[in-house]
Amino acid sequence: MRLSERLVSRKAFSQPPFWSNPEVSGMFTGSLPDREAIGNDVAAYINDAYKQSGPVFAASLARQMLFSEARLAFQRPSEDGRPGALFADSGLDLLNNPWPNGTLGELFARMMQDADLAGNFWGTTADDDGNLGAAAIGPGRRVARMKPEWTSVILGSKSGNLHALDTKPIAIKYAAPMVNGVSQTDPVYLLPSEVCHFSPNPDPSARFRGMSWLTPVLREIEADKAATKHKLNFFRKGAMLSTIVRLDKEVSPDQFREFVAEFEAKHQGVDTAYKTLFVGGGADVTVNSANMQQLDFKNTQGAGETRIAAASGIHPVIIGLSEGLAGSSLNAGNFDAAKRLTADKTLRPLWRTAAASLQPLVNTPDGATLTYDDRDVAFLRDDSTDVAAIQEKQAITARQLTDAGYTPESVVRFLETNNLSELQHSGLYSVQLQPPGTAQAPIAGEA
Repeated sequence: MRLSERLVSRKAFSQPPFWSNPEVSGMFTGSLPDREAIGNDVAAYINDAYKQSGPVFAASLARQMLFSEARLAFQRPSEDGRPGALFADSGLDLLNNPWPNGTLGELFARMMQDADLAGNFWGTTADDDGNLGAAAIGPGRRVARMKPEWTSVILGSKSGNLHALDTKPIAIKYAAPMVNGVSQTDPVYLLPSEVCHFSPNPDPSARFRGMSWLTPVLREIEADKAATKHKLNFFRKGAMLSTIVRLDKEVSPDQFREFVAEFEAKHQGVDTAYKTLFVGGGADVTVNSANMQQLDFKNTQGAGETRIAAASGIHPVIIGLSEGLAGSSLNAGNFDAAKRLTADKTLRPLWRTAAASLQPLVNTPDGATLTYDDRDVAFLRDDSTDVAAIQEKQAITARQLTDAGYTPESVVRFLETNNLSELQHSGLYSVQLQPPGTAQAPIAGEA
């Protein structure tokens, strides 16, 4: 029996997914027949939000595309504890090629997708011999994604109390769903040290899991979908009574139905718009119309889209939403500010958290930690003029430090890490620092 299974056999309990919380699951459901509520589970988030809401898909896609651009590297601290230079070795091969024909970018995209829709990404290692976790050291070792809806945290405590301070995760349980009421495989229990758990948004109602950023904006998503449906119906047949026809009270029911059928056949829908209307005696026609400007769809949906973008952590101008493409938002200075805000507030914290969560899956060199390398991310590059100005300043700094007697190698490390402790002096000083009369005499035979 594996250690994780022995631990589970003691006092332990499972921490359910966040949508199983009664307070959450009842928050967005109702009995109104005209309400299209989004369920609180992964399938509902995928089908009702990710696949049916343009702003949600655009925000999630932007997060995935930008997040997948970074690379991973190892890093050792310097003597004063500050981060040192980045380096790579064979320990990164598993993550750079996580599965057959897979890439690090695909792994990052999967991590972000699961974190967006389920609040958590879970992954472990597997090999061709069927071993999992720490035991997976055989041929074909690869990263195995654990579907979040089938994964749960097993908590253990001496007191057996979920709220006790000694409660901690003791295992990760992965249970594939039953088919026709029959379980196809036994549940798998892994130690937390054998699993990558990426949960960038902590769930405030739980201690050891994350929460999807979609949860706080479910109402905005529902409203946006309703507005989109209303707009579609406006073009199809009008989402309001566009024409009111009053008939004489002497008209029989059969005559009424015949009039309505003929009227709709000739005047309903886009293809029959703007035709001249002719009616017989006894019919009173009133036009009750509104145009798109009067309905103000742009501002109504634009405000909701902005709130969805805010929850995602990606600036609307980066996603390409309507309110982000208006006014001065696309000016060079404002666009650069939006890029910096997205990078500093969202991308770098996500990369840092992802690197830390992936570390249990790799063989880390002694004294090093797994971190991210964003130097080749195109989104973070400055304009060529800014790059040239930065390089010019770095060259001047390098010349000044070298003239002051610091070794060229240490100067390069300082410019890479911005850590003054990397500078090492050669013991040689420029002539301006020598006391008068101490200049070295020329060697005999030299001009």
